[in-house]
This record gives sequence, structure tokens and C-alpha cells, in this order.
Amino acid sequence: MDNKNVFVAIALSMSVLLFWGAFFETPKKDNQNLKSNNQIQQKTEDSITPNTSQAPSINQINIEKKLSREESINKSNRIKIENENIVGSISLEGGLIDDISFKNHKQKVDGKKNIEFLNPSQSENGFYVESGWAGIRNNIKVPTKNSKWEVEGNKTLTNKSPVTIKWDNKEGIIFKKKIELDEKYLFKISQEIQNNSSKSLELYPYAQITRNKIPDDIQNFYISHEGFIGVFNDELKEDDYDDVEDNKIVREANEGWLGITDKYWMAVIVPEKGKNFKSTFQYKDTFKANYIINDPIKINTSSKGSSNFRLFVAAKEVNTIDNYAESQNINKLDLVIDWGWFYFFTKPLFFVIDYLFKFSGNFGIAIVLITLAIRALFFPLANFSFRSMAKMKAVTPEMTRLKELHKDDKVKLQQEMMALYRKEKINPAAGCLPVLIQIPFFFAIYKMLFISLEMRHQPFFGWIQDLSAADPTSIFNLFGLIPWSPPSFMIIGIWPILMGASMWVQQKLNPAPTDPIQAKIFAFFPLFLTIILASFPSGLVVYWTVNNILTIAQQWVINKNTTVKTN
Repeated sequence: MDNKNVFVAIALSMSVLLFWGAFFETPKKDNQNLKSNNQIQQKTEDSITPNTSQAPSINQINIEKKLSREESINKSNRIKIENENIVGSISLEGGLIDDISFKNHKQKVDGKKNIEFLNPSQSENGFYVESGWAGIRNNIKVPTKNSKWEVEGNKTLTNKSPVTIKWDNKEGIIFKKKIELDEKYLFKISQEIQNNSSKSLELYPYAQITRNKIPDDIQNFYISHEGFIGVFNDELKEDDYDDVEDNKIVREANEGWLGITDKYWMAVIVPEKGKNFKSTFQYKDTFKANYIINDPIKINTSSKGSSNFRLFVAAKEVNTIDNYAESQNINKLDLVIDWGWFYFFTKPLFFVIDYLFKFSGNFGIAIVLITLAIRALFFPLANFSFRSMAKMKAVTPEMTRLKELHKDDKVKLQQEMMALYRKEKINPAAGCLPVLIQIPFFFAIYKMLFISLEMRHQPFFGWIQDLSAADPTSIFNLFGLIPWSPPSFMIIGIWPILMGASMWVQQKLNPAPTDPIQAKIFAFFPLFLTIILASFPSGLVVYWTVNNILTIAQQWVINKNTTVKTN
């Protein structure tokens, strides 16, 4: 067996595994989509209208989007929101949470402008959260997105001061919302109805996240889910925007959570604990993720009814999300961060690199240190593999001679090669197995670095000021010496070139393919990866480069000390 064939296959397989999704988005379909049992009756714009004795469906038409974010915010009366992590406001028109920015995360490395996550419905990038009540009978007037709410008491929402807003339907029914905020990203919304009318009520509480369009900066990498997400009765479900555009997805559960996630940010709602609910992911002019409680809240005359839910509008900080999952007892909330198939490798690796980051004070140094740690972990396996490859390289001239000598007798050639392997105690597959064992770890660290918010806007040394972004230099303007900005596809920086060069050197230390076609493919591979990796986060390229250099050093020492006798 020609060991080189195995390595060619492994290299190409890993290439497909790592890079296919970066250029050809693979749809992740959910085969368990449920059909809605409730048909929508549209009466007026922004209405919620039931038509059966069961929990009603939620359907709203988005109003025309033509205002800038600033114009939309200034258009309506608002309640200010601010704590140590977020700043924004709540619109009293509709009682919408539609203006949230993250104070500790900036749009640019050297910028002062916060990440703007939630946006008013009238803006092009509208992204907002609403809540309310739906009734079976259409004669119950409930608040809509156009309803004008009033503030009771405090007019600023902080982690120390909740706010209460109310809306009177002028028919003896008063709706109230008490909104609380903790010191980070958690909103608690308590909805109350005071029924002063002469009739009993049956109303269904709901909450809904609406997004006007797919975000402009979506990456569409298979390795990182962006779109609809939820946990329903202990089962994680992820649906792409394309999935929801094609089909409305309905699920029922008695516990869980749901929302919309970006690579680094999330909006998630958690229905009231102990209540069965129906969740819907759908697209009709806008993208919507909502839930509605299946059983109505019954409110007799001269009495009150209430419901509550929790809302996370958050940066996907690992420790923060984990603490929320534990303290709030929210099952699998940590999976809102896309740890991937190798969760049991990926997440522990994050905690290791996070510790190394805090220890060293530089995320790039932490990447170098974790690379060293992984190399040390696999040192015995790597030695085993490299010795095998060194022996294979040493006998390559003899194998070439045998192939030429017995080119017309395949059986004899095979016999002579197997005899050579036995004589030199070479196992052609020995170099393959250690590589296969290491693939889950290598993929896990690749995944971890790719999704890690903690790496975002972290500098390394020199020209690398953001390890989550591609190397900004380019060989086509001599790395900045020529005053010209190449187009994006020509940005091939110093670190990708170092990675390609180290891979080429590593390749030269391996046994050369005897097949000329294989030789050409292998010779092209470093250049191919250099071009591909040029657009990848520089933190990943640093990892691969350092890993290649360590491999070269280890393999060179083994090659130097490995000899075989072929006579």
C-alpha cells in the first residue's frame, strides 16, 4: 500500500471538511417541521387574530420600512435603557424593545461606535421584540404595535430600577407590563391584565422576535450557525433563514427557549416556566420567531391575570451564557453558541485558551501556547507517525527501482514491496492512524477559534490588530510599500504566506509521491491553502502556521535520526 495515497486522501478530505461550507453553503434542513393547525385571519395591519378554540396563531404585517435608525428612534416617545453592558430604549408606540446596543463591543477595532443589535421596525434593518395578548373572540380589543403606552412612575430602565407601562383599551380592560433588567443582558417581562369590564376574558400571552431582513454581514459559513435556533423539550433545533423562507416551522413543547442568533450576538426568549407553548419560525415580508401559550389565561370580571417571560439580548460571551444557563435554570442555553459536533472537545479547549489569554494578556500568545499544548499531548502519536513516514521516505528510491523493474508484473511488484516493508519493519498505514485520531482535536480548535467572541478585536503583534479578521496586508502591494489598495480577492497577507511556506517545507520532509499526478496535486496544495486561508481569521492562520513549524521541527529531527538498509 502506497502511504502517499492515504495522505493525499486525508489532505483533500480535510480540505473539503474545512472549506466546502465557506464557499458553498449547505442547507441544514429540519425534517420534523410541523404544520400549523391554525389559519390566520387578517383583519387589520398589525393584528393578532385567532379563528379556533385553540391557541391562536400570531400574524402581523410589517409596516413600511423607510426611515433611518436615528429617525425611527426620534419618531416615538421612549424609555431609556442602560446598564454596564447595554444601552438603548423601549418604544412607547407598541411597547417594543427595539433599540439595543452593546457598550463593550465596538463596530470597528479603533472605533467608538457600539454594536447596534436591535433596531426599530421602521428602519431597513429592523430587529425588535414585542409581546402581548391574543384573544379567541375578535371583540376583545388588545394592544398592537401601534398602541400608545403610558409610563407609570420611573422612566429609565436600569438594573436597579424597573419600569412599568400601561395601556387602557377604553372598554374597562387595562394592560400593564413590568420590565426588569439585570446588570448584563437579561430582561424579565411581566404582563398583567386588570379586567374591570362586565365580561370574563380568555387571552393567550405571546412574545415575538421580528427581523426585517437577513443581516448584511451574515457569513453563511457552515461551521457557524446563523439564523433561527431553539431548544424544545431538550432537543436543539437550528434552522437557516433559507429554511424558514421555504417553510413555516411550527413546534410544540412544554419547556425550552427560542430566538434568532448571529455569529456573535443573540436574541432569545424563554416562555413562562411550566406552560405548554407553540413556537413558530416563519417568513412573510419579515422573519419571525415567536411563541404563544397553548392554554388561555382566564380572567373573571373585577380580577387580574398575568404572564411572564424572559428575554436575552446578549453578546455570546461564553462565561456569561453559561452562568445564565445555570442561575436561570435554562436547559441547554449554552448551545446558543455553536460548539459543533465535537462539543466535548471544543468547549473545554475554549476554557483552556481563555485561561491562557488571561495568563498571557495576549490572545495571539494564547493561541501559540495552546498549539504547543496540543502538540505536546500528541507528541508520542506524532513521533510514531513521523518515524513511519521517515522510513517510507528513506525507501522511496528502492520502491521506485522496484516499480521500474517490475512495471509489467503487478503481482511480483506487490510481493517485492511487501517484502521490503517486512524487512524494514514498515507499516504503510502507520502514519495514517495518528492523523485520523488528531482530526477531531484539530477541527475542534478550528471551530473554537472561528466562533469565539473573545477573540474578536484582540490584537497580536505588529500589523495584526484583530485576530478575528483576515491579515490586512497583501503581497500585491508589497505589504503596504506600494500606495495601492488591492481588491479583496487579492488580499494575501504575510501570515497566510508564512503558513503556505511552512506547509511546503513540511511537504518536502514527507515521502514524495511516485505517481506524477499525485505529485502535481501535492505540489499545488500549499498554494491552494494559502489563497483559501488568506480570507480566514488571522488567529486561525497563526494557529496553523505555528502548528506547521512545530511539525517541521519534530519531523526534521526524526528524519535526521532515521536510517534504513535497502541492500
